[in-house]
Amino acid sequence: MKRRAFMLSAPLGLAACGTVTREEVIAPQAAIDRVVYVEPGPKSLTLLTMKNVGSDNGAHTGLLINASQRVLWDPAGTFGHSSIPERNDVHFGINPQIYQLYLSYHSRETYYTLVQEVDVSPEVAEMAMQRAIANGPTPKAACTTHTSAMLASLPGFSSLRRTFFPGNLSDDFARIPGVRSREYRETDSDDKSIAAAEIDRELSATQ
Repeated sequence: MKRRAFMLSAPLGLAACGTVTREEVIAPQAAIDRVVYVEPGPKSLTLLTMKNVGSDNGAHTGLLINASQRVLWDPAGTFGHSSIPERNDVHFGINPQIYQLYLSYHSRETYYTLVQEVDVSPEVAEMAMQRAIANGPTPKAACTTHTSAMLASLPGFSSLRRTFFPGNLSDDFARIPGVRSREYRETDSDDKSIAAAEIDRELSATQ
C-alpha cells in the first residue's frame, strides 16, 4: 500500500475540488480487511458539500456510503492518511473518529460542511460503494461531475442532474424524499495545514 500523510492544498475556492492530479492508489485487500467498520442502523448515503461561509457557494463534494461496510468517497480530494487504506479516492475503515476528522478537516472559519443523509436499501448502498470503487481516480476539479453521475445511476436517484457545481448537486439531493440535512461548522484557522497536522498527530497516536 502506498503510505502517505495528509495531502495538503491551497484553500478550496476557485475549483470544485482539489487541483492536484491524483495518481492511482490501490490498498491491498489485507489492509482493508484489518480496518473494516460496519455502522449500525439503516444503510444510507450521505452527501457532504463544503460551502463558502460568505458566498454559500459549493467548493467540494464527498460521499459517505454506509453499505456492508462504511466507506468515504472523496473524489479529487486532499483527504488521506497512512492509517486509512484507500483505493482510488475511496477510503476504508470510516469509523466515527475518522468521519469526524474528515468533517473537521474541511470545516473552518471560511468553509462549512452541509451534511445530507438519506436511508437506502442494502442493495442500493452496496451498488453505490462498488461503483465508487470502480470509478477510479477522479481528475482534478471533477469531484461533483463524477459524484452526480454515479448517484444518478442508482435506483431512486435518477432525478439528479449531472453537474460540475457542488451547490447544484446539494440542491437536487435535498429534493430526494427522506433526506435529513444539517450543517457542520468550526471556527479554526483557514490554514488547512494546521488542521492536517493536528489530525495526523491524533491518528498517529492511535496506531
